[in-house]
Amino acid sequence: MEQNELEKIIKEAKRIEEDCLFSAKGHFNAAQSWKAIYYWIGIPTSVFAAVAGASALAKFDNHDIIAGILALIVAILAGVSTFLNPNEKSNIHHHAGSQYIRVRNKARIFADLEVDHIEDHQKIIEEIKKLDSQRNDLNHKSPQIPERAYRKAKKSIIKDEAKYAVDLE
Repeated sequence: MEQNELEKIIKEAKRIEEDCLFSAKGHFNAAQSWKAIYYWIGIPTSVFAAVAGASALAKFDNHDIIAGILALIVAILAGVSTFLNPNEKSNIHHHAGSQYIRVRNKARIFADLEVDHIEDHQKIIEEIKKLDSQRNDLNHKSPQIPERAYRKAKKSIIKDEAKYAVDLE
């Protein structure tokens, strides 16, 4: 295999690695945001439901109004939580991020350790195509990363926060 062709394959593996890193970080940021929304909706819903229940059991007339208002708030928050389903979205983004990390690691190991030791030209081409296919499948199956989560990921990566300590030396 020509050196120029091998360099092209290594560059493509590095592109797959970088693309997967950005996607993984974006999905992890999205998962974190959805988990926060889950708690911001779930905790007040639980608290308001408890207070509404306690107010409904009280014997005073003004507690009926408080209980009614709190019950309305609980119904609204429960509806929003059911509609948004932030816990499931968090889990889906976290799973997608983990899958991108898996492909990123495979691409890094291929480019840094394996490609120089594979004699068969066709095997090298097949491996890079397999990595590309795995990334493309993830791109197709994964939910869209919110713009805010992607920008946060990009900022973090540019600051070298996603690198291993050994790579920073």
